[in-house]
Amino acid sequence: MSDFEVLHQKARSFYATFERKAELQHQTHYCPGCGHGITHKLIAQAIDELGIQDRTVLISPVGCSVFAYYYFDVGNIQVAHGRAPAAATAVKRSLPNSIVLSYQGDGDLAAIGTAEILHAANRGEPITVFFINNAIYGMTGGQVAPTTPLGSKTITSPFGRSVWNEGYPLHVSEVLASLEAPVYIERVALGNNKMIVRAGRAIKKAIENQINGLGFSFIEILSPCPTIWKMQPQDAQAWVRDELTKIYPLSIFRDKTLEAQRRPERAEAPALDRIPEILGCQSARSVDNSVRQSTAKDFRIKIAGFGGQGVLILGEILAEAGLDAGLQVSWLPSYGPEMRSGTSNCQVRIATQPIDSPLVNHPNVLMALNEPSLHKFLSAVEPGGWVLYNGESLPAGVARHDVNFIVRPFTELGDQLGDARAGNMIMLGALLKATSLIEEKWIDGAMRRLVKSERWLDLDRKALALGQEEAILK
Repeated sequence: MSDFEVLHQKARSFYATFERKAELQHQTHYCPGCGHGITHKLIAQAIDELGIQDRTVLISPVGCSVFAYYYFDVGNIQVAHGRAPAAATAVKRSLPNSIVLSYQGDGDLAAIGTAEILHAANRGEPITVFFINNAIYGMTGGQVAPTTPLGSKTITSPFGRSVWNEGYPLHVSEVLASLEAPVYIERVALGNNKMIVRAGRAIKKAIENQINGLGFSFIEILSPCPTIWKMQPQDAQAWVRDELTKIYPLSIFRDKTLEAQRRPERAEAPALDRIPEILGCQSARSVDNSVRQSTAKDFRIKIAGFGGQGVLILGEILAEAGLDAGLQVSWLPSYGPEMRSGTSNCQVRIATQPIDSPLVNHPNVLMALNEPSLHKFLSAVEPGGWVLYNGESLPAGVARHDVNFIVRPFTELGDQLGDARAGNMIMLGALLKATSLIEEKWIDGAMRRLVKSERWLDLDRKALALGQEEAILK
């Protein structure tokens, strides 16, 4: 058999199979003729040719572009609608040696995300942005987009886009080119093979700029959307080539690649214990490390349950009490839109040292007010930690022998005391009794500020006392 050379194959920076798909793992989600698939291929080829797969982080937001992380075998972050440039900025600043790519559609970048893209470009963030302009909202069914041509009929402009109602189409590349900071801005199209080759060159150059330490690069890609445009794939591609390019002319709007200077290396962040001094909050002082070690605290608390069980106020009371005690605190709530009976949790940190992050991924205290929360978070509790569970007994199959359990029907106890909603404070009383978390006087001070009703303040104080009586290890 003669030797041969492979000239065309699947990019290495794609997954071999798309395992996040339940079915047809060799196919993508994209419709026949969709420009996303073509653009994905061009980006993947550039990543392969530049040898940066292990350094690349791809940021994808809402819209058809949300599926990018199904296919690219690189670092992937999926963010909220329009927020990709903000997330990309954070990643690049925290990991300056990474290659950060932001991948967005027109409804995402040019509508809800205009503030993010405008200010990222104006700051000259050293990221690479790919802007897929198919002149329509694709995933959500075909609403008018900021880039939809005048006269076009969509489900939200049934009589055609009007300058008096929807305004003029937004020319994003031209807007960004009016700023001083961007290094490279080009508009390309996927209207035929020649255009696609040009788009590939622009994509690679935009990524190379970032590798070379230059600033903000932006590639706008005119892309077909056959399904929403209600066209055959070949007709959609022809429309990009013959019509869309009249509205959005192909051009290099900015290219300072040759004269742009490398961005200076960012200064190393100061030590956490110097930040108060830098901010003028307090004077620097020496600390006896032996004393600090003997009195050190670092409680990482996860509180979770249904909405209406007092999850968030419980976390807020702990955080306020920690502040009163002169400790370092953070409080990070998370809840669904349901208000009542929806899921709810919050993360609280109380420490003697400055807190590096409000996130509590591995709590040493879990306060689970319902069974789903226990199942969800129990495995993450650190060995030796505390788990307080609201129930008569642990659910069947739940067991860990390396943590301390306090299992009591806190809600029922609250009901017996006068209101089932006092169960959260009974649980807090049990926690205070079992640990050296914080003195009760600080809790009482926080409750006086946060609990507005005298009736409830009295009930919560009784609940706190009852909880200390009920602090029985299982």
